[in-house]
Amino acid sequence: MSEASRMLNFSAGPSALPLPVLKQAQQEMLNYNGSGCSVMELSHRSTTFDRIIKDAERDLRELLSVPPTYKVLFMQGGGTGQFAAIPLNLCPKLNEQKADYLVTGTWSRKAAEEAKQYVQVNLVTPKTSKYTRVPPASEWNLSPDAAYFYYCDNETIHGVEFPEVPDVSSCPIVCDMSSNILTRPVDISKFGVIFAGAQKNLGPAGVTIVIVREDLVAVPASVCPSILAYKVFAENDSLYHTPPTYAIYLLGLVLKWIKSEGGVSGMQARSAAKSQAIYDLIDQSGGFYVSNIDKACRSRTNIPFRIRSNDALEKKFLKEAENAGMIQLKGHRSIGGIRASVFNAMDVVQAMKLIEFMKRFQKANQ
Repeated sequence: MSEASRMLNFSAGPSALPLPVLKQAQQEMLNYNGSGCSVMELSHRSTTFDRIIKDAERDLRELLSVPPTYKVLFMQGGGTGQFAAIPLNLCPKLNEQKADYLVTGTWSRKAAEEAKQYVQVNLVTPKTSKYTRVPPASEWNLSPDAAYFYYCDNETIHGVEFPEVPDVSSCPIVCDMSSNILTRPVDISKFGVIFAGAQKNLGPAGVTIVIVREDLVAVPASVCPSILAYKVFAENDSLYHTPPTYAIYLLGLVLKWIKSEGGVSGMQARSAAKSQAIYDLIDQSGGFYVSNIDKACRSRTNIPFRIRSNDALEKKFLKEAENAGMIQLKGHRSIGGIRASVFNAMDVVQAMKLIEFMKRFQKANQ
C-alpha cells in the first residue's frame, strides 16, 4: 500500500500512529539494529531489549519531567486493568478503606464500579446520565479519610476534559491520562499515580504506562494478583514476566518522534490548533453541527458532535467521509453521533481535511 492510499484515521483507539514511526518499524522488522532478528523475536532478558525498554523509560521521563521519586512501570491490562490495580495497591485493607471518585464520563464511572468490589467508594458528585462538564469543586463532597482521589483527565466517549488538575491536597491524586497524556505539560509532583493505555497517544495497544510515587509502591492487598502489583513490577524493572516487547519498542519510537516534533510543548500547540479549528467550525455552523459540551471542558483530543440530531444525515456523513478517505468517525455506540479523535499522530493539515469535508457536507445538506 502506498502512502497516498492510507486513510485518515480518526479512531479513538487504537489510534493512528505517526507515519515516520511506521516506516522505521517497517525497515527494522526483519533485522533490528543488526541483531539478525525482529524485535518480536528478541528475548526480553537480552541486552538489546534492555536498551529498548530503558531508552523508552528515559525518554518518557524526559518528556514529562518525571521526578526521580517516581517509578515508571510498563504493565498490561490497559486502563481497565488499572481500575482494579489502583484500589488493590493503594488500599491494602480493602473494604476498611475509602476512596473518592469524581465521575465525569463512562471511563471514570467504570473505574468507580470496579473499585466498589474492593473498597468503599464515595462518588464526590451525584450520579447523572449526562456528562457535559466538569462539576466545579464547590459541588464536590470529599471524604476526610479517603485513601486517594480518582479522576479521568479526558473522557473519550463524551469529550469532557479537565482544564486543570483538581485542587485536592488531603490525599494522593490518581489520574487516568490514557487519552491526553503528552498533549500538554503536566506537573507530575501533584499526583500519586498516573496511568495511560498506550493505544491513543503513546503507541499500539498492549502496554500500559504507570507513573507512581515511590511511597505508594508498597505491599498491596493480599488478594492482589502479582500481574497488577506495583511493588512486584518496580522491584523487577517491569520484567517480572514477559512484557509486550514489540508494543514497548513502538512506544519508544513514538516517544522519539514526539521529541523530534518539539516535545510536549509541540504536541500542545498542534493539539490546540486542531481542536480549536474543528470547534470553531461547529460553533459557526448555525446549528448544523452541534456540540453539547461546556466550552470550558471541551476535549482537545476527542470531539463528539451531532448533525441536527438527525440519524440519517449522520449516516450519510459517515459514508461520504469514508469515500473521501476518512474513517472511524462514528460516535461511541453508547451515545451515537459523530466523533473525531485527533491524537498526537494527526497533524493540523490532516485535521483541516476533515474541516473542509465538513464545510462541503454542510453546504450540500443545509
